[in-house]
Amino acid sequence: MYRSTHRVQPGFFRRAALTGLVSWASVAAAEAGAENVVELEAIEVAGEGKGVGPIKPLTRSKVGTGAEHLPAAVSTLTQDDIQTLNVDRDISNIYRRVPGVVANNIDQGDTGNGFRMRGFTTNGTHGADVAVSVDGVPQNIPSSQGGAGHGPVFLEWLTPQMIKRVDVIKGPVSALSGDQNRAGSVNIETLDGGDVASSIGMDIASFDGVRGNLVLGGEHEGFESLFIADTYQTNGYRKAAETNRDNYFWKLSKVIGDARYSARFSHYESDFKNDGYLNLPALKAGTISRRDTDNLYGFGNANRNTYVFNRAPAEGEAGLSYTAYFEDFKRVRGIANGARTHNYGKDDRDIYGGRIAYNFVYRDSAALLIGADARRDKGDAFRQQYRNFQPTQNYYFDFDQDLITYGVFAQGQYKPVDSLKLLAGMRYDRFDYDIKNLKFRDADTGYHSSVTTPKLGVVWTPTEQFEVFGNAAQGFRSPAAEYISSGSSAALPLSETGGRINGSVRPSKVTSYDVGFTARPSDRLSSTTEFYYILNDSETLQTSPGVFEQASDTTRKGVETSVNYQLTSTLSTYASYGRILEASISNPAPGVGDRLPVPEHTYKAGVQHRDAFMGGQLTLNADAYHLAGIPYYVGSARNEMPVYTRYDLRASYDYDQYQFSLYGTFQPHRYGTEVAYGTSAGLVIVPQPSTTLGASARYFF
Repeated sequence: MYRSTHRVQPGFFRRAALTGLVSWASVAAAEAGAENVVELEAIEVAGEGKGVGPIKPLTRSKVGTGAEHLPAAVSTLTQDDIQTLNVDRDISNIYRRVPGVVANNIDQGDTGNGFRMRGFTTNGTHGADVAVSVDGVPQNIPSSQGGAGHGPVFLEWLTPQMIKRVDVIKGPVSALSGDQNRAGSVNIETLDGGDVASSIGMDIASFDGVRGNLVLGGEHEGFESLFIADTYQTNGYRKAAETNRDNYFWKLSKVIGDARYSARFSHYESDFKNDGYLNLPALKAGTISRRDTDNLYGFGNANRNTYVFNRAPAEGEAGLSYTAYFEDFKRVRGIANGARTHNYGKDDRDIYGGRIAYNFVYRDSAALLIGADARRDKGDAFRQQYRNFQPTQNYYFDFDQDLITYGVFAQGQYKPVDSLKLLAGMRYDRFDYDIKNLKFRDADTGYHSSVTTPKLGVVWTPTEQFEVFGNAAQGFRSPAAEYISSGSSAALPLSETGGRINGSVRPSKVTSYDVGFTARPSDRLSSTTEFYYILNDSETLQTSPGVFEQASDTTRKGVETSVNYQLTSTLSTYASYGRILEASISNPAPGVGDRLPVPEHTYKAGVQHRDAFMGGQLTLNADAYHLAGIPYYVGSARNEMPVYTRYDLRASYDYDQYQFSLYGTFQPHRYGTEVAYGTSAGLVIVPQPSTTLGASARYFF
């Protein structure tokens, strides 16, 4: 049985969009005239424990549904924060200043956005222990074969101009997040048309990086409209690292009565090559070059259309909110795994679902949020063997799957006295799966299971300048289709027989304990420190060929601390340190190490200067980032990955209707990288360039 593939060719959209949109914008700008000149307002950066700018008040003691009111370590990124970062081609760069977070593109084309924190690793999962949502729509893709593993996150469809706010919640304390919420969750909110001025911009960067971007925002008779067209291409640092990407986004919003309604559509398509991993011992020996491709180059393409409808209270947090969504998701990834062969993965899925919730609020002392959500993921997911870029009759996996998840949740907050807030929450999630194993038809099966995860928290605020918080919460990750319906992972023809059903596999659940405090002794200084202790007694492992079961325990302990300091009205700085005290497997398999491949030390620091300059505004940013102490094993021999250091510099100048930026990223360690894996032949890495430079110009109209 052969399956053909259609590779997306986005060039037509790119050329047509840029030609038409640039011409339209030029005419519109000329017609606007001098009397319609828009003056940009000074940018303010706000946020706790991750950025630069004015220090905001303490908020955990308040009763509210926002992430900043949770009894947990939360970092918030605003639209203004993101403007001061070197995002370039990788949207994961928006997390560069978040304490303790390691986030990066897997650097093999548009193949997912890794996200590590609290001792959880992205090896083979691409961020699958963090529940990510955009406007209430889950982004984790279950049982993906065209990405990497179970629950990967693909955010390449986002551009910086779309994002209004990002909340990074440490730990599974929020009851609104269900599947994949073990290390924590990330909630992303997109902009409305009234939030932004229309603009057109162009970026150029090293290695043939070119980006064109058009933003059309505005309001008319109560309707807010935001349209964004973004096209990007690069040839990459290495010999086969091309990416061509188009993003289109349109959001329409309006307040009707006591509610704000919004509808949005996004289209993303990408075509890319990827250059694989290189063996570190061979690199050091000089037998291969840092810019080489080992064996064949990889390839991939993607096409993703998303439709979302939201309702939220127009004022305050009390009342009804709901979300409905549909997504057509197609993704292909061909990973070179030999001198002539590829592991070719494909997802062709329809994903739809929604959430409904009602928030009851009693003055400033109590609130109760109750709701339900559901999601259905239906379609094909397979990995096929390709030889010399052509399909063969052999498959590694092949599933026709219908995955339905239901959840109900409640989360209450209560302040018995002004200085004390209590939180309690609960989620119940059920899984009803229909899995057709086309490789091993004997393993066709249904799967029915459920999981309950409670949440408890407390915030004590003895003064306005100091608060203590703590929580005990559980989170979970559902089992992958290949765990439930399994068989040999070797490349074999499709068969009517064979395979194994592991119907007793349960969702993997963690119990997390946190305690921390935030001190804000002045309007210029804020510091947060948190300690965490995470236990998991239900990690799913393959205990023998085709057999998956809960047979492993893991323990994670750590501490993170961060400081924000506003030195003067124009100069601010931040610093953070994350330390993994323990990230270990309690009962490792024979011949396998017990340490998880996560960084023991994560350092981040930066400074920002913003002031008037020659009739405009000059903003200078410098950020430093350092990872060290990442273990890996060759057999049972423990080793340590090379350290990784990154410096980011950015200068932006706003004058009248124009904004100009120069930026650079510098990485001094020859073999340092955020993307590396231990193998039986030694460490394999994705080499990074020592210097990347870029410039951008934007015109607002």
